[in-house]
Amino acid sequence: MKKMFLLLSLSMIGLLAQAQENKPPASPAAKAMATVKGKTITIDYGQPSVKGREIWGKLVPYGQVWRTGANASTSIEFSADVMLQGKAVPKGKYALYTIPNADQWTIIINKTIAWGAYTYKEADDVIRVNVPAKKSKAFTEQMTFAVSKKGVVSLMWENVQVDFKVK
Repeated sequence: MKKMFLLLSLSMIGLLAQAQENKPPASPAAKAMATVKGKTITIDYGQPSVKGREIWGKLVPYGQVWRTGANASTSIEFSADVMLQGKAVPKGKYALYTIPNADQWTIIINKTIAWGAYTYKEADDVIRVNVPAKKSKAFTEQMTFAVSKKGVVSLMWENVQVDFKVK
């Protein structure tokens, strides 16, 4: 009887562990990509959800470097040299950090891709540019990047949209 109870218990533990493994991640991986005048722009990021939380200035503090998504730092890759908001960025793969504020964000292209922004070093910045933040046309539950064929990179989450231009 004890052996049967032990076997049943172990089976239940195994089933519970398997059920948790099949659960979708809270912040799934996502990708945005477009080719602009022969240059491919690829953004890989973790896609957090609002889930009823106050995002700007609370969950994501104003005035602090943010990994711009969930999990690992967001990465942005350029297949050729580009101009981002008028500043030169060499071909390559970079971390895309931001410093959100209510009316303006700092977009940071950084040499070091890491987990989160815990090891971020300003000395590794390739460029920093400031862009306006605006109220989005529609509420966006999951943070989303889009790259237009004209090279406008848009980040939309909750009621905020931030755009920057890549040529």
